[in-house]
Amino acid sequence: MPSQLPAEFNQQSPPPQQHYSDSALGLVATTSFPAIVGTADMMLKSAEVILVGYEKIGSGHCNAIVRGKTADVRLAVDEGAKTAEQFGQLIAKLVIPRPMPNLEAVFTIGTRLAELAQQQRGYSNMSNRAIGLLETRGFPAMVAGADAMLKSAEVQLTAYETIGAGLCTAIVRGSVANVAMAIEVGMQEAERVGELHAVMVIPRLMEDLEHTLPVAEAMQEEEKEPQQESLSLPEKQKEEERQPLSLPQKEEETVEAEKDSEETEEEERPLIQLPELEKLEERENNQEQQQKRKQAPPPEEDNDEENSTDTNS
Repeated sequence: MPSQLPAEFNQQSPPPQQHYSDSALGLVATTSFPAIVGTADMMLKSAEVILVGYEKIGSGHCNAIVRGKTADVRLAVDEGAKTAEQFGQLIAKLVIPRPMPNLEAVFTIGTRLAELAQQQRGYSNMSNRAIGLLETRGFPAMVAGADAMLKSAEVQLTAYETIGAGLCTAIVRGSVANVAMAIEVGMQEAERVGELHAVMVIPRLMEDLEHTLPVAEAMQEEEKEPQQESLSLPEKQKEEERQPLSLPQKEEETVEAEKDSEETEEEERPLIQLPELEKLEERENNQEQQQKRKQAPPPEEDNDEENSTDTNS
């Protein structure tokens, strides 16, 4: 008998795009945050996979999630599990080939996150630096260890992470030698104050590993401030280029003001010296008159001449 179902049910809908046919998901679980960061670093460096992120579910349990081709994911998960076993922190590992879209939509392991991470692959701008992680059971021990690390070497405390069960992790950055020295001193101080749980030093960070690590808000603001200043530099230069015409006028005004002040000073100076100059002129005039009187002929000679003229007449 022919089917009594509507035509729209008899038509077979085309299968969805099989963009996930050659992809896989890999998960490794540990009971320590430094251990999961070290595991993720080993997975990234051992195969062509992308670190999607971490999942912290409490009681100290952490999961690293990677994505890539099935063969690469299997290799990365195996190497990561070996690293976690060396730390004595491995709980479980899992590889899921060809995950369904429904699984990706519900969990934070979607292809969109993988695409964003793929754009930021490679070694980070801290490739010549290192990070150090110091995990303690108890907050006071972590604070004491962080303080000792900052005082013992040239490192920078970027953030801290809590994963439950009293486990706290301090994260420092710096050169490889400084981070190693800081971690060694921090271990001793943490053991003195409380319980040391795990430590980790990772040189040459991968880009996607750096983006998944926590960073304090104060550190993010410091990174943004230089960018804002650099963006405002061209505007300041334009303002400086627009205002050079007023500078020569100001210089001419200052020069004219200086000349006027000098002229007024010169005019005022002789007025103060006038009485002295008049006295000097009077003295000179008196002296000249005296000299003229001395040089003038005596009056007797004039009388003799008058007499002689009278006799001749």
